[in-house]
Amino acid sequence: MNMVSPKKDKNVILIVGPTASGKSALALELAKKQALQNQESVIINADSAQVYRDLQIVSARPTVSEMQGFDHQLYGYIDGAEACSAARWAHDAKTSISEAHDRGRLPILVGGTGLYVRTLLDGIAPIPDIDPEIRAQVRALEALEAYELLQMADPEAANRLNPTDKTRIQRALEVSRSTGKPLHHWQQRKTGGIGSAIRLHPLVLLPPRDWLYARCDQRFHLMIKNGAEQEVEQLLNRDLSPDCPVMRAIGVPEIAQWINGESDLETAAAIAQAATRQYAKRQYTWFRNQCPADWPRYTEIINVDNFNDIETLLQ
Repeated sequence: MNMVSPKKDKNVILIVGPTASGKSALALELAKKQALQNQESVIINADSAQVYRDLQIVSARPTVSEMQGFDHQLYGYIDGAEACSAARWAHDAKTSISEAHDRGRLPILVGGTGLYVRTLLDGIAPIPDIDPEIRAQVRALEALEAYELLQMADPEAANRLNPTDKTRIQRALEVSRSTGKPLHHWQQRKTGGIGSAIRLHPLVLLPPRDWLYARCDQRFHLMIKNGAEQEVEQLLNRDLSPDCPVMRAIGVPEIAQWINGESDLETAAAIAQAATRQYAKRQYTWFRNQCPADWPRYTEIINVDNFNDIETLLQ
């Protein structure tokens, strides 16, 4: 394989896909192959759960041993008391990518958070701060009432959204009311994206669903074996707000209920496994439908010991 040079055209490899699809293992294997050609790489996290220091085990973040000495950035670098936004991550990812290029290293972005990747590549809509009073009024509305008001204020957004998607409906309505302009007005004016400034080598992993869901189920038991109970217990001892993302991460509420005696391990496992499968399904659908049509989709099971076909896709 002819390795991808980071200097020419500011190359960036991007590996995305649902949880448990083999992204991290593939990124590491690519870094190894680059090293065999005396080409340094840096693996950059694009997963919203793996940014948190408190979620080593529950988020399936690569351990130091699993990193095998290769530089991994934006993993476990944010305290669980904070909430990482797509804008913050995109800023940090830009810095990591720029530093990698300056040092002649190839950035390998890997993760399953589509919003993070989209924000990095396309930029951010310059929506002004929402008036707190308007936000409070909108957030107090029932979902159906908010949707009916959105149909009048921003029909385009209403047609795009599911009438039961309360969070996005409220967001579109508060933007319309606070700025006097519909949401798409701001989304069409995104700024700060790096998509046009780099040469992207994307790959979307979409393995067979049965295989993927089986891997999701296995993960919970592996988490427990590796100390997830202790990790969640330490998190609970911090007495963080239940609104913190780390407290809502898949696996944390289920294990917390088990720790608190509100359920047994078998029940916690069943609920967490179902939630993980549902999350993987949503990711699968998003990456299949939302990624540009010319991004290669790989639909086989990843075998890092023999993936010349994937290497071809990344040329």
